Amino acid sequence: MDETYWRQTRVTARWIRRRPFDIMADTSPARASPSDEGEAISSICVTCGTQFPPSLEPPAYCPICADDRQYIHPERGQQWTTLPRLRETHRNRFDPVEPGVTRIVTEPRFGIGQQAYLIETPEGNILWDLVALIDEPTIAEIRGRGGIAAIAISHAHYYTTMVEWSRALGDVPILLHEANREWVMRPDPAVRFWSGDSISPVPGVTILRTGGHFPGAIVLHWDNHNDGHDGAGVLFSGDIIKVVADPAWVTFMYSYPNQIPLDAATVRRMADLVAPYLFARIHDAFDGHVRENGSAAVQRSAARYVRHIEGRAGPTI
Repeated sequence: MDETYWRQTRVTARWIRRRPFDIMADTSPARASPSDEGEAISSICVTCGTQFPPSLEPPAYCPICADDRQYIHPERGQQWTTLPRLRETHRNRFDPVEPGVTRIVTEPRFGIGQQAYLIETPEGNILWDLVALIDEPTIAEIRGRGGIAAIAISHAHYYTTMVEWSRALGDVPILLHEANREWVMRPDPAVRFWSGDSISPVPGVTILRTGGHFPGAIVLHWDNHNDGHDGAGVLFSGDIIKVVADPAWVTFMYSYPNQIPLDAATVRRMADLVAPYLFARIHDAFDGHVRENGSAAVQRSAARYVRHIEGRAGPTI
């Protein structure tokens, strides 16, 4: 296929991704809808777990999955479910990670296999990243630990059912960077967009806008120096900074499923932004963990990444 075809295809894809939600209706009778006739429902994308505003019909497709950082399933195509249906077949599990940190995992796996972290600090708890499933046992467990002061989400692949989470936990604020505004599929007053490179929702916790995977991608640093914790510092990185097979190293990508790398300047900026914050450990989005010397691991990995991207790592042909 010639370059003209590919150029037209890319332009069309960009236009489709930016179409407003309310004109994405698919009228195909062969396409299953999770709604009973005449009942507005909030559809959830089966591939990524993103929830959309209530409507009589689900969208034609999920813009987050149509983006080249993600994918629409090549065999099953676009599929939808709802939160009530998800509650019938799935449950959440709470796993201790370290003192003050618990991960929330959905079983069986749903979406891209998201997991959330409950970070319990003396100044208020933070829910970092989200899973799509929210149910009464999950809410009861979180309330039993003191509730939360805020929700912070690394990037759009984890926005999932964020409005439901906020409402169930007392209308707590959802802290998203303004550079990701276009990727919020279900707007709500609970969503609080912030600007700049950092924000501190509670003392000891700093959210950093690194960019990279998304323009508004964020990571969270917790100094954990109070209430009996070791004070070594922890970085919660989503997959903005992802732990690799050797847990002494991390990596940085524009798209993981499609294996699209980031440019050198962006990776340098990401490393420079986290450099002032000391952390021994890193907990990423997919149960990857750096257990010691986390700060050094990020700097060392960024330098390695840049050498390869710039062709300075050694012969490859």
